[in-house]
Amino acid sequence: MRFIIFKNVTSPPIHITATKNQIKKMDIKSKILEILKQEGEPLNAGKITELGDLERKEVDKAMKAMKEDGSIVSPKRCYWEPAK
Repeated sequence: MRFIIFKNVTSPPIHITATKNQIKKMDIKSKILEILKQEGEPLNAGKITELGDLERKEVDKAMKAMKEDGSIVSPKRCYWEPAK
């Protein structure tokens, strides 16, 4: 799938190639970070799933990627908070 973003009328369009799944993962990651920041305390995946009205499988996948890229950290086993 291709997306075309127009900066303004005079500049040429920017082409971004991304799949729907890639966009969905970015949205889920941002939603997880938002939930963690709003709560202000470490949460487990089950609580994030409940608060965000998300599917557990999607949350687990997104959190795995977020652990690897360092955007979330674990202060205690199975609980996560945004990296500082």
